[in-house]
Amino acid sequence: MAKKTISARKQTATRNWIAYLCEALVTSGTMPTWEAATYLTENLFGEKPNPRLLSTTNPYEVTSQFLQRLYHPLVEAASRDIPLPEGAMLHVFTDISLTGKSAVLVVYLPGNTQPHQLLMLDAAKAWELVFTDSEDVNRWAEERYRRVKSALTAAIGKPTHAKVLAAVS
Repeated sequence: MAKKTISARKQTATRNWIAYLCEALVTSGTMPTWEAATYLTENLFGEKPNPRLLSTTNPYEVTSQFLQRLYHPLVEAASRDIPLPEGAMLHVFTDISLTGKSAVLVVYLPGNTQPHQLLMLDAAKAWELVFTDSEDVNRWAEERYRRVKSALTAAIGKPTHAKVLAAVS
């Protein structure tokens, strides 16, 4: 019985993604600590739809920034856990919709003229990304982080003919 309890705890244990997002905003130079904490608190918690995204004079820009500020640190965390080969990189693209779901795409760019690979496509209404508590935020973020990490592992782990030939040469 104790084994199930321990494994159940391991499955639900996640990072403190709010702190991670806040740290990412600060270390990137986007905003100071107090402003990052306020920004995340105001935009991640409260009423749906998020009035800060809908009532702005430039909703496209604010929505794009919001989605980048949420997804980019998750992708960065995955790339820290799964080291990228030299010359490879990940990019987060957003296609913003002010009336429906915006698309967030995470693309793996392996370099050396190899084809790009889509790691994740997430459709989200940015103004509805409002959570009841920090556990909800952590679950949401952890799910996306794991999806990117899993897809990245599969993308990097696939041996291609070029890699095999280079290794033999």
